[in-house]
Amino acid sequence: MKKYKKILFKGLKIALGSSVAIYIATLLKLDYAISAGTITLLTIVSTKWDTVKLSLFRLITLVATIFAAWIIFTHVPNVWIAYGVFVFFVVILCEWLGWGATISVNAVVGAHLLTTMQFDLEFIINEAFLVLIGITLAIVLNLFNDNKHTKKDLIAHMRYVESQLQAILQKLAQYLYNQEMPRSVWDDIISLEESIRQYIADAREYQDNTFHSHPGYYIDYFAMRLQQCTVLHNLHYEMKHIRNMPAQARIIANYILYMSKYVIEINTPTKQLDRLKQIFNDMKNEPLPESYDEFESRAILYHILMDLEDFLISKRRFVHKLNGQQRNIYWKNK
Repeated sequence: MKKYKKILFKGLKIALGSSVAIYIATLLKLDYAISAGTITLLTIVSTKWDTVKLSLFRLITLVATIFAAWIIFTHVPNVWIAYGVFVFFVVILCEWLGWGATISVNAVVGAHLLTTMQFDLEFIINEAFLVLIGITLAIVLNLFNDNKHTKKDLIAHMRYVESQLQAILQKLAQYLYNQEMPRSVWDDIISLEESIRQYIADAREYQDNTFHSHPGYYIDYFAMRLQQCTVLHNLHYEMKHIRNMPAQARIIANYILYMSKYVIEINTPTKQLDRLKQIFNDMKNEPLPESYDEFESRAILYHILMDLEDFLISKRRFVHKLNGQQRNIYWKNK
């Protein structure tokens, strides 16, 4: 439903913008007024920041386009060859600058110039107005976005990711209690990773639809959770290689259940890291293993503790990376 709503909203913006652009160009009695609608259509992109950047690039390349058209069209008599050479130049220039999205509008302007062969100031102003009308309508319309609803969705996604991570950790803890490993754990981790990647894309789009830097908080948050999923992969892999569950496994299982309660947004894992450090020290003081299997199993448990440390350090890095503005907006206000 969300996807279709976004498509419908974008379709309405493009249709409205194109129609209004043509109407304004017609009122101003510009030649090729319909092209103003086409320019609006080609300039509206998914985010307002991308639209602003693309509009700026269109204005910059417009000057080079008109100059190239004047040089090429006045020196190459064959129409189709002239247009081919012109398009070749435009594509090379725009791609070299990394502004490939501006090619289409420049090609439209070139077609107008080739059709009329007018390079006087009046016609150049006509083309400039077409581009200005098109990009202005695109910028104005892309100021309207359902950011409030998008932010609400991102917060809901955060709660979902946290609940899933807690559930996966609890399943892993059950295995250390010498219970059967649920077959769904591996699939759960992979599915969660796929969801988080989509949430990162949504967060990037949300940030680009604002003119603030602080919404990067959501991108960093989901990126941190994606790193923690990698740790869960390691945990799952290592646990499956324990042949005989040593007594220390229950201690780690208890810790994982304790730690899972703090897989929440607003938490600095200082206490969890301190408690984990104590478990490390306690294990060092344990009697030496009496068999190779016990030695191997306890070595795996030690690696599991290191993975749990990585899991918590990922969150600590995220917290330390927050600037004052992000702390005020996303933490203190809650």
